[in-house]
Amino acid sequence: MLYSLYVANRQLAQPVRWAADMLEEFYGSPTNPLSETWFGKSMAASAEIVSRLTRDYSKPAFGLTTTVVDGREVAVNEEIVLRQPFCQLTRFARDLRGLVPRNDPKVLLVAPMSGHFATLLRGTVEALLPEHEVYITDWIDARDVPLSAGNFDLDDYIDYVATFLRYIGPGAHVMAVCQPSVPVMGAASLMAAADDPMQPRSITLMGGPIDTRISPTVPNDLAMRNSMMWFRQSVIASVPWGYSGFMRRVYPGFLQLTSFITMNLDRHINAHMRQFEHLVKGDGDSAESHRRFYDEYLAVMDLTAEFYLQTIQVVFKEHQLPRGVWVSRDRKIEPSAISKAGLMTVEGELDDISGLGQTKAAHRLTPNIPTDRHVHLEQKGVGHYGIFNGRRWREQIMPQVRDFIRANA
Repeated sequence: MLYSLYVANRQLAQPVRWAADMLEEFYGSPTNPLSETWFGKSMAASAEIVSRLTRDYSKPAFGLTTTVVDGREVAVNEEIVLRQPFCQLTRFARDLRGLVPRNDPKVLLVAPMSGHFATLLRGTVEALLPEHEVYITDWIDARDVPLSAGNFDLDDYIDYVATFLRYIGPGAHVMAVCQPSVPVMGAASLMAAADDPMQPRSITLMGGPIDTRISPTVPNDLAMRNSMMWFRQSVIASVPWGYSGFMRRVYPGFLQLTSFITMNLDRHINAHMRQFEHLVKGDGDSAESHRRFYDEYLAVMDLTAEFYLQTIQVVFKEHQLPRGVWVSRDRKIEPSAISKAGLMTVEGELDDISGLGQTKAAHRLTPNIPTDRHVHLEQKGVGHYGIFNGRRWREQIMPQVRDFIRANA
């Protein structure tokens, strides 16, 4: 019922968006003499903001068509190399013909399944491409997966990561951003315990909830404060008619987006007020930057209910990984089995999603990794998003991640 009401609400908002689009076109038209007046610009700016707030946002494209290798621009081709019901493994293949042969590390970038699409890591991929062979987990919106495909939970996530590493082949490196830090540790632990020849050479965890008992944040407190019954009754809904995943139980993307925005409501209000000012002043670059960010931020996907609920219980309530009691499909998760891979953790000083120390805790769990292959980076002045996107990521964090990966190649 909740999901159906949301869909109905969005449909009712369509006339408002259409009217706003018409107003924006009317007052923004160069043939309208009012378009150059403060009144005309204000009307066009207001109409654009209303239109963007009432529309639905589909999955954005990665849009990474070129990169620079050895000072030369080369083409990049986005290839789906392996398909699973809930995820497709995507490779960003660089056209290196005519260049000196390279032996760049193969990196599996594990995107979070926490509401946003994998395209949120566009900036992460873009910075890695010049010096790495990059693969990414491109998760599929659960509302688009039919019930006949079965369920997907945290145990499946672990198995997917292991499957992808085996597909990429020996010598691969794995990099987890935020939430997948836990299943990546699970997959690496199981592969190490089995002495799997495809186990990763290095593991990089960025802003992940390895041990949420440390420096708990608002999302951590929410998980601890409410019962599993509350989560089942309050945030789980069935996909309505009209989608391929009709009747699948999910944690809807729109509920996740609501929680994201509520956490930083003032920031989002101020961002839209500044956008109004940019539009009125004709600051096209700032206005376009705002559009790009919110095109990505407002595009959300549904998660399967079983994955979301199991994650809440295992990671945020019972802290099974740091307590050493996590069992996945009758397989004990023992990070101490990892001895051949290097481990790097990255945290942001201002991270309000994964508090300081939560990711760093992974080092305590992996005592058999040689000391010189443990690396921790606490980046000053950045929040959660800034760990893997933006100027600080490109200029300060990525070079250290690159050097760590090469040191473990």
